[in-house]
Amino acid sequence: MAGPFVHSIDPIIGSVAGVHLWWYGLAYSLGFLTIFLALRRKRQELGFTMRMVYDLSILAAVGVLVGGRFIEVVFYEWPFYSKYPQLIPAYWLGGMSTHGLLLGGMLGVVLFCRIHRQPFLVVTDALAVPAAFILGFGRIGNFIDGQIVGSLTDGWWGVRFPDGEGFRHPVVLYDGIKNFLLVPLMLYVQRLRLAPGAATGLFLFLYALLRVFIDFFREYPTSLLGMATGQVLNLAMSAGGLALFVWTVARGRRHPASAGVKVGGSQLQSTSAGGAAWRAALFAALLVFVLVIPSDWTQDIPERYGKRHAGLYHSALYPAINELNPP
Repeated sequence: MAGPFVHSIDPIIGSVAGVHLWWYGLAYSLGFLTIFLALRRKRQELGFTMRMVYDLSILAAVGVLVGGRFIEVVFYEWPFYSKYPQLIPAYWLGGMSTHGLLLGGMLGVVLFCRIHRQPFLVVTDALAVPAAFILGFGRIGNFIDGQIVGSLTDGWWGVRFPDGEGFRHPVVLYDGIKNFLLVPLMLYVQRLRLAPGAATGLFLFLYALLRVFIDFFREYPTSLLGMATGQVLNLAMSAGGLALFVWTVARGRRHPASAGVKVGGSQLQSTSAGGAAWRAALFAALLVFVLVIPSDWTQDIPERYGKRHAGLYHSALYPAINELNPP
């Protein structure tokens, strides 16, 4: 039987012109690309033009980035960011919340639906599978970066992380496996063509409820309402997802075979070269930008990674963080 694993994976893929590229950031790139490919494959069914596919991919990605940062700042690291507000936009210094990713992504979908007059729940149902993928990729990135640790364990599957004492539960792998297992389930639910919103509600409910049990093995450094912060958000999300699922199924409507607001055939076939070109460039830029995002709290990055990479944050690219970890 294999023994416990000692984590020694370098979280940095490499550096380009002094900018560090992270495995965790690559998880975002893969997740956003999955959203785009899934929408392109389903665009005939959804009644989308290629411009709409790009618009939704971009707005969902931006929403994920803004929401993940917002929840991190407000619920997890406000004491830190209140002292260093200039670091809030510094994605390359870490600090993203998984619950915020989902919230922000949904807000991006809301904006898309308002602009293109599309049914919100039909669109979110179409995104349930890629959402599970992006969350699964993210947890793999978390593990490679080695920052989110579980409670102590003497099991053979325990992992000794670079900044944790003893062998720990690899909770992010538990959560990642759970997220990937949601993919075939959501594909099955989509084939059932339940009422619009049923797939969305079931995804939110199962994602959060199952994470409640997984997070019992996680050590949270913050609390909210007398509980671990993440657990409060898990319970709130699972309750909201269950309510949405029950409400949509109770309505008794079936998912339409062809969803979305109809567009003309010529529109559907056209990519509108001018409009699609800059959208494609912007989306590609987002895929590259997220590579600079590391996995950890901003306040912990300099101390932890400074041990592995001497002088990592003492370059001109990271001046605001120098005072937190002077050379």
